[in-house]
Amino acid sequence: MSVIYLLISISIIVAIGFFIAFIRAVKSGQYEDDYTPSVRMLFDDELKKDDKETPIQTK
Repeated sequence: MSVIYLLISISIIVAIGFFIAFIRAVKSGQYEDDYTPSVRMLFDDELKKDDKETPIQTK
């Protein structure tokens, strides 16, 4: 029975650690840009085409 108490206390400590890391990431502004990934998905194919069409210059 003491093993269950140990596992529960360790899991609560780990959960608090992840919660603190999440709060720190939100406060630092990591999740503020929610528009760019959706736009990047639309223009991803055009960027790949431009890279392939660029001729390689040899000297």
